[in-house]
Amino acid sequence: MPDMKKLLILFCVFLLAIAKADSQSVLSAANQFINSLDAEQKAKAVYPFDADDRYNFYYFPVTTRKGVPLREMNSTQKNATVKLIESCMSANTAQKIQDIMQLEKVLKVLENRKPEDNHRDPDGYYFTIFGVPGEKTVWGWRLDGHHICFSFSVNNNKLVSGTPGFLGSNPGIVQDGDQKGKEVLKTEKEMGFDLLNSLSEDQLKKAIVSTEAPADVITKVVRKVTLENPSGIRYSEMTAAQKEKFLQLIKLYINRYTKLFAEEMLKDIQTAGLDNLWFSWYGHTTPGIGNPHYYRIQGPSLIIEYDNTQNNANHVHTVVRDLKHDFGGDLLMEHYKASH
Repeated sequence: MPDMKKLLILFCVFLLAIAKADSQSVLSAANQFINSLDAEQKAKAVYPFDADDRYNFYYFPVTTRKGVPLREMNSTQKNATVKLIESCMSANTAQKIQDIMQLEKVLKVLENRKPEDNHRDPDGYYFTIFGVPGEKTVWGWRLDGHHICFSFSVNNNKLVSGTPGFLGSNPGIVQDGDQKGKEVLKTEKEMGFDLLNSLSEDQLKKAIVSTEAPADVITKVVRKVTLENPSGIRYSEMTAAQKEKFLQLIKLYINRYTKLFAEEMLKDIQTAGLDNLWFSWYGHTTPGIGNPHYYRIQGPSLIIEYDNTQNNANHVHTVVRDLKHDFGGDLLMEHYKASH
């Protein structure tokens, strides 16, 4: 028995060491990025944590964004942004981010844009720091641009929020050129249809809310999501096998983040009650270009949306919203103001 206690203590110490290394990685990556910038770039990149712009969340093209874009960085600075991404996101997500950036080249060709036109630009992604990264400070950072938007918040050297978190893909499936066949968000589509197709006829009557899919994610770019009266089929109304598919679909989105942070998000979902989770479907029930479809996962602590309706249903939007901790949450902002 004493040996078992020692093993448990060692295991706990091991977990704490991993957590500390993970948070240190975020802090180290942020400071490495800041230190790589010149004075002019720092003026563009660093803002107070309570800056209004921290709540901006634009996953579509806009003319102005705060921060420093990749196009204004040298190779050392770009490498620092890669480290910053990897400090908060899984390797799979980091790869998806790179793939989505490269889709801008596809859009540039599809839209017949001139070489000097930067509306579609794989280097048109901006990095911003909010607050002062430190061991005992409240701070955050943001990556945003077309189809990639993530807002992170850190308190006392612990990552406390990674939402809103958005990934999109246009084209959903590349039809021509060097990237023909590329489908960045393929798994999100396939696992959604897999869960839908596992439902019985009676269950489908509940799950399919409408044969018409919404034109975009319903949560849009608002600071606070207020989507009430969930619809569809509840977790408690599913079989054991269906519940497992449902949980795997949720984990697909939550595991966009680093392991320890994803585990914290999953704990929040479990604490809020798995039986309070809903799955709803809109639009076509068979995949394919030309078949607009949408699904939503909704619970007391989160909303996940997948939408593929635009450009003849070959243009995907996905988003994760944490109903308590988006942009760090109100409690974190109150703590920041009190500490200042």
